[in-house]
Amino acid sequence: MKQLFVILGFIGLSLFCAPKTSAQTIYDQTYTDGIYVENATGVKAPMPLPYIREADVMWKKRIWREIDFRQKMNQGFYYPVVSHQNWKSFITVLLDGMKEGKITAYEVEPTDELLNPISYNQFMSKQSDTAYRTFRRPYPPYDEYDTMIVSHFEPTDVMRCRIKEDWYFDKQRSQLMVRIIAICPVKMIELESGDRVPQPLFWVPYESAREALVQAPFYNHNNSAARLSYDEVFLKRMFDSYIFKEENVYDRNIQEYAKGINALLESERIKHSLIEYEEYLWEY
Repeated sequence: MKQLFVILGFIGLSLFCAPKTSAQTIYDQTYTDGIYVENATGVKAPMPLPYIREADVMWKKRIWREIDFRQKMNQGFYYPVVSHQNWKSFITVLLDGMKEGKITAYEVEPTDELLNPISYNQFMSKQSDTAYRTFRRPYPPYDEYDTMIVSHFEPTDVMRCRIKEDWYFDKQRSQLMVRIIAICPVKMIELESGDRVPQPLFWVPYESAREALVQAPFYNHNNSAARLSYDEVFLKRMFDSYIFKEENVYDRNIQEYAKGINALLESERIKHSLIEYEEYLWEY
């Protein structure tokens, strides 16, 4: 009998000391939308680029490229249209960086130089436009009436991006290398004739944007666990583009002296000339 009381005492003590669970505890739990917490390692930092001495640059040429977001390889720049979680389109990343003061933007100049800084509020005010149109009623008395049309900036209208980059041969490393200097989002606007033409918005120094680009994930088609950032996409050249200008004495684009298929062939010629320069350098 004594042993029975001892056993019952141990059972009662264990029940008293056991952790108590309730429905409130269950409802207080938070769940993640996935099998793990993404970016749990902390904030990323951009990889430092190698220092370049002027004395080591034996040859250099400036190139302008354009990335078309409608191409399949470049669709990660355009989508998602609506930001969710940490996924943002390229233009949204730039605008958020400008709004937070992390990115310095410059107005578009005829020479594409970075001269006049522009703030987020200044840019958005310039993108708002008010137009007055006159229409005729389709029913009697068929009189005319004026209508005020107010248009605002739509990120979905940004379908291209221009890149200003320098190709150079570093004799210290014996390599032909490329360094992105600045990037420029391009908006497609519709004229009264119905044609859509590109309109550059602003230039952003690439070094100024790297802090924001390295934090923004880029959609990886092959493996969503191997997260890429916009900064990695630019550094690894994981985009499709075409050359629309190389530095020249006339300071003109390819479209100014070549049209149609000839402009495309001229772009390919410039691209191959960059590759062939390094090959010819080591030929003899």
